[in-house]
Amino acid sequence: MFRKLPIWIALLVSVVACSKQGAPNQVATEHFDLLVINGEVYDGLGGDPYRADIAILGDRIVGIGSNLGSADQTIDASGLAVSPGFINMLSWATESLIADGRSESDIRQGVTLEVMGEGWSMGPLSDEMKAEAPGQQGDIKYDVTWTTLGEYLQFLEDKGISTNVASFVGATTVRIHELGFADRAPTDEELKRMQDLVRAAMEEGALGVGSSLIYAPAFYADTDELIALGRVAADYGGRYISHIRSEGGQFVEAVDELITIAREAGLGAEIYHLKAAGADNFGKLEAVFDRIEAARAAGLDITADMYTYTAGATGLDASMPPWVQEGGYEAWAERLKDPAIRKRLLTEIATPTDDWENLYHSAGSADKVILVGFKNPELKPLTGKTLAEVAAMRETSPIETMMDLVIEDGSRVGTIYFIMSEDNVKKKIAQPWMAFGSDAESLAPEGKFLLSNPHPRAYGTFARLLGKYVRDEKVISLQEAIRRLTSLPAGNLKIAGRGQLKPGNFADIVVFDPAAVQDHATFANPHQYSTGVEHVIVNGTPVLLDGEHTGATPGRFVKGPGYRQNDQ
Repeated sequence: MFRKLPIWIALLVSVVACSKQGAPNQVATEHFDLLVINGEVYDGLGGDPYRADIAILGDRIVGIGSNLGSADQTIDASGLAVSPGFINMLSWATESLIADGRSESDIRQGVTLEVMGEGWSMGPLSDEMKAEAPGQQGDIKYDVTWTTLGEYLQFLEDKGISTNVASFVGATTVRIHELGFADRAPTDEELKRMQDLVRAAMEEGALGVGSSLIYAPAFYADTDELIALGRVAADYGGRYISHIRSEGGQFVEAVDELITIAREAGLGAEIYHLKAAGADNFGKLEAVFDRIEAARAAGLDITADMYTYTAGATGLDASMPPWVQEGGYEAWAERLKDPAIRKRLLTEIATPTDDWENLYHSAGSADKVILVGFKNPELKPLTGKTLAEVAAMRETSPIETMMDLVIEDGSRVGTIYFIMSEDNVKKKIAQPWMAFGSDAESLAPEGKFLLSNPHPRAYGTFARLLGKYVRDEKVISLQEAIRRLTSLPAGNLKIAGRGQLKPGNFADIVVFDPAAVQDHATFANPHQYSTGVEHVIVNGTPVLLDGEHTGATPGRFVKGPGYRQNDQ
């Protein structure tokens, strides 16, 4: 067990000076828990790397320089890059960490912090929401032993996880808590209770409010409702983050809505997985960049994140109008059995519209839609087939097939849609305000995880950035990529002590080979680890050594700026 940080180390930190080359000089030597030596240090701020050693005592970095002293354990990083641990700005490891706290697919890419909460969060939950929790339905089974978001995150820490975790509170979640799946505005009293739920979550350590506006029932929330929730988060220094209302026909207008929410609520805002979806909309990306730059120039804190692929992954619900989904899954499935409604949907889904987001239309054809996640064991043999293939097997149209699969599976059916342009991926990576997120679980190629095919982004988002786009295609420099994976998101989230290598900060560190880092997961064979990351340290504890997981679970619940410890 590592020792707690003693007073003399705190004094030592205060007298660390910077050399002309930018590398801190340690003025005293001592014995440490861990030394990372001979590495090329990228401090996370975007500057040039420098050769240095890093000393760790307990969970903190206590010195950066040369000839620092001795240690119980030494990692030789000769020929390797040493950087702050990477921040996954959009993680769906909410359930996978319950099943397997090792977080293998992310740890092996250098991720040390999973940020959750895209519209849905794991709390606050009513008794009814607990009874209907995903853990009662999917491949991963678990008991819901928590009620609030903070209790869930603490549950993960107590259970044992290898990555740190943090979360936004879901605007969808607080809406369901008070309104269920109804398509209506909240009453004044309901809205006040929703605000109270956000307030409680912020004081527990939530990072802000997250929304996901193409899905029912989030789709039913208007701008004023989101502003009202955002104002509460703003009172605690929180952020608004959103899967915006459209990435297609109303892409520019949806970005305008996010900027309006940020301005009116008085807080920073981030666009989840920024993309122009569908060939008809590829050309709108530059206009969106202009909107964001203008807002930033006007003093608004607007950022975005992305994953490094041309396909997205969600469910078949993203191909059906919100009205048919009102009331939740059971009501949706019953409507899909109604011949009159099915006839109406055949027309609506096939017809382009700006009234709702239709990813089936954005993909352009059924052979660009892959079915990857089924709940019903009888349907699992269809995993990995395109919608076109399944429709041909069943001798039904693709739209009829979608409706039938939702009914038969008892779920929305996990789906991959090819909807983006490779040129646009590179343009997005080049933006200085762009962070990165997998928008996926953190998995391992074993056990229940093999019952479904994830998007390859679960295994490759960060390695693909560093290998394909940084090393091979030189879209941005390595030091800039590291800044966007570390200090940029940490600053946006107002997380203290992380995202930068400096004495006094938590020792979240990744050591990797820039010449070898590589993703291997594909759409046909997604369960493949990335390679090139050699060592990962979380809160001072090695979790990955020589490319292999140590089994350590030092991850913690990282709390947002509104956390009120005295009230806990």
